[in-house]
This record gives sequence, structure tokens and C-alpha cells, in this order.
Amino acid sequence: MFVANRMTRNPVTVQTDTKVDEAAALMKKNKIRRLPVVDDGKLVGFLNDKDIMRVSPSPATTLSKYEINSLLAQMCVKDIMARSVVAVRDDATIEEAALLMANNKIGGLPVVSDVGVVVGVITETDIFHAFVDVMGLAEGKTRLTIEVDNKVGVVRDLAGIIADAGLNIDSLVTCKKEAGKYDIIVRGDFPNVDDISAKLAAHGYNVVHSTRIGH
Repeated sequence: MFVANRMTRNPVTVQTDTKVDEAAALMKKNKIRRLPVVDDGKLVGFLNDKDIMRVSPSPATTLSKYEINSLLAQMCVKDIMARSVVAVRDDATIEEAALLMANNKIGGLPVVSDVGVVVGVITETDIFHAFVDVMGLAEGKTRLTIEVDNKVGVVRDLAGIIADAGLNIDSLVTCKKEAGKYDIIVRGDFPNVDDISAKLAAHGYNVVHSTRIGH
């Protein structure tokens, strides 16, 4: 799954000389929290609602609403935007985008093409939705957590046991634990959890948890 499949395309953008009050109005109108800043078709900055809040007077201010609006109308986006922008290519994977957000502790990224043109924005919400889709969480599947040793052929064995029981795997994820152990999380339509758990146990695989998620 690639960023291009999950991003918001044709995002609302502003220029460096856009007034801060105009940028704030754009965010409110479009119900967004982030704006790529573009000059001459190239990404030069990134603005989010926290940047605007940082320069806005506090609720305890003695300024009137007119004075506050006048203050913001005098400031340009270039005065408050982030200039060192973390961006991601549209042909990057969702995992790469998620890692960039996690490492930089940010909730969104501008998306650029191979020639540096802004083509979208991807946010933590987009990542969450992708995770939900990949794991089939909205489809009402049974989730089995199977503790295994780190050895060659484990996934093949599990897939074979489940297939021999006449069942399909909809999604599978591995999670590393301590001491060379892994949890393998399998989702699918498993009408009789006790039965498939017993079949797995007969081959030395212990189901440590099961639940149904979704519908």
C-alpha cells in the first residue's frame, strides 16, 4: 500500500505571503489542521493549527476581537511556518510515512512528487484507516494470537494447519517479543475457536488469546 493511495489529493495550500488570518480561515472552512506552503510550485514550508495558536493572544488577553484579528492580519505565513519540512514521496509506502511521523513526532506530512510538486497531504488518521483496512477490522473477524518461537517455517506451518481445517486467513501480522518469541496475530472467519485452537495445539502452537473484532 502506497502513500498515493491514502493521501488527501489536491490539498489546500497557501503561499509565504498569505496572511495568517487568511490561513486560519482556510483551515476552518475546509476543516483541516495543516497547510503546505508553496511558492513557485515548490514546497517551502508547512503550517499547522498549533503554529497559529502559538502566535494568537491567550483567552486572558485584554485585546478586543477586532484587535486580535488585526494583529493576525499583519502577520504572514512565512513568519510562523515550519521551514524545515519533513515530506514524503507519493510513491513511498504507508509504513515509510508512519515511520517518518513516529520518528519526528508529527501528525501529518506533505506529499510531493518526484519533481518536488505538492500532490497531497497524509495524516495520522489516514494511517489509522489504512491499518484498519489492512487488518480487516471492520469486517467482523476472529483474532487469534499465537505465541511461537523464532524459527524457519512457522508461518507456513500455521497456514497449512488452518487451510487443512478448511479455513482462510484474511490477515496475518508478526510481533516480536523477548527471548526469541513472537506473537503471530491471525484474523479470519473461525466459527469454532476451540476447534482450531486444539488443532494448532496438536502441532505445538499455543493460542494465547482470541477475540472477535468488528461487526
